[in-house]
Amino acid sequence: MDYQSVINKYYPSENELRRILMVHSRQVADRCLKIAKAHPELKLDAEFLEEAAMLHDIGIFECNAPGIQCFGEAPYIQHGIIGAQILREMGWERHARVCERHTGTGLTKWDIEQQQLPLPHQDFMPVELEEQVVCYADKFYSKTHPGSERTVVEAMRSLEKFGWDGVKRFQKWVDLFE
Repeated sequence: MDYQSVINKYYPSENELRRILMVHSRQVADRCLKIAKAHPELKLDAEFLEEAAMLHDIGIFECNAPGIQCFGEAPYIQHGIIGAQILREMGWERHARVCERHTGTGLTKWDIEQQQLPLPHQDFMPVELEEQVVCYADKFYSKTHPGSERTVVEAMRSLEKFGWDGVKRFQKWVDLFE
């Protein structure tokens, strides 16, 4: 099975939600591929990057985010673990880890407990370089404004409300990937 088949399975209808998902995911994938091409020294797995970027938000359909046409019941912050479960059931463990680790610049167990987030009390931090690239690229594109792109400064500002640790992680990625 390829990533397009997975998308088609969970987003079978040509509707606004599918359009938002596809535009956003393609933007993230293209940025990931651009980073891989610009940095051969990082030895990034470009094929995996594209697949993971296209699937990182596969779980949004089960979430409640009417502004982006998601009319499920789960809190939106759970879209990563929902997507991870979907991909794990298919045997796509590496892709599942990208799903559950791409929120913000990753979430620590401490973040989850302190903010009382409705997530398992464990770390969801991007570890593999490819996980970090997808997480980084994702910060430049909003599903509420499909097709637009944030600058580095705008992406950093969008992270500030979640604390300086995430901004610092993002800055390290800027230094590594740009």
